[in-house]
Amino acid sequence: MASWTEKQRNILEFTLSSLLRRKGKNFSLLAVYTLVVFALASAMFFTEAMKREASLILKDTPEIIVQRVSQGRYDPIPVKYLDKIRKIRGVISAGPRLWGYYYDPVVGANYTLMVPRNGAPAPDTIAIGNGISRSRMVYRGDIMSFRTYNGHARSFTVDREIASESEIVSADLILISEADFRGLFGLPAAQATDIVVSVRNPKELVTIAKKILELLPDTRPIIRDEMMRTYDSVFDWRGGIFIVLLSMALLAFVIFAWEKASGLSAEERREIGILKALGWETADVISVKAYEGMVVSLFSFCLGVLLAYAHVFFSAAVLFAPALKGWSVLYPNFRLTPLIDPYQVAVLFFLTVVPYTVATIVPSWRAAIVDPDSVMRT
Repeated sequence: MASWTEKQRNILEFTLSSLLRRKGKNFSLLAVYTLVVFALASAMFFTEAMKREASLILKDTPEIIVQRVSQGRYDPIPVKYLDKIRKIRGVISAGPRLWGYYYDPVVGANYTLMVPRNGAPAPDTIAIGNGISRSRMVYRGDIMSFRTYNGHARSFTVDREIASESEIVSADLILISEADFRGLFGLPAAQATDIVVSVRNPKELVTIAKKILELLPDTRPIIRDEMMRTYDSVFDWRGGIFIVLLSMALLAFVIFAWEKASGLSAEERREIGILKALGWETADVISVKAYEGMVVSLFSFCLGVLLAYAHVFFSAAVLFAPALKGWSVLYPNFRLTPLIDPYQVAVLFFLTVVPYTVATIVPSWRAAIVDPDSVMRT
């Protein structure tokens, strides 16, 4: 009787020869398998990377943002509210913030106009994001015209382009001086868009937010953690919808794989019969088919994950980004920081590799337990 090591070597050799004999069928299955893994892994990688980018960006946002609410929507907030907020114990500083949206009919996009707290552009000049520069084909020294709140045209000189390193948040951003902002939107000096608050102890954020609400009932304090949770929910929702759609393709693939594996050809059944007649045990036959399934599934899984990694982190998910970023005219150009969640990879592994491996073992087991003579006659 052959030793265990020799038997395993024979099984492996027969597995490789069996794969090569049906290379056309296996290659087509490999291509479909890899495509399914690639699509699912790309959606997972992109969603997690975007959530991480959002969390890193929001780390530098104000600890508390105070908005004035009227009829369920936010309104400009009176600057005089600052005096009451600054008197709250634990508040380090509070200041007004000026920002708003401007619709540009030329490209059909909304711009975000903001007055920076430090380093604002000189009057009649603006700084623009790279997304605006690309879409409008305007650069430093060029002129951009805007329509003011009262219908008059107002022209600004582009002083500079905002650094591309921050394009994920500045693609549609325009920095402008306070006087020009108020003149463009007709916002009085006594009002601001909202108020940003800094506190001494981060553990007191909720307490201070409640005090602000008590003093100013028509306001809505927003804590930074709430903004981070909102962004996480948005990306989870978009990624979830995409994965649900791709799961339909995964289900179709599982059915396809089951049909391919369960519908053993006459040649494959004859091979099993010959192996049984030569003294191979049922467990050995099952091992051959299990190895075949594992080779195809593991190779497809690894190739699909590697292609998804390159697609998301080296080509900025060019195939799926519009669906996962949401609708927009001005898409930012940026490179995501590589981030892989081992738990998600493990889930993807069990969703793709395990079903196919089982689908190859079951029909082989059913053929292997049949008498060799009857198998070879079919």
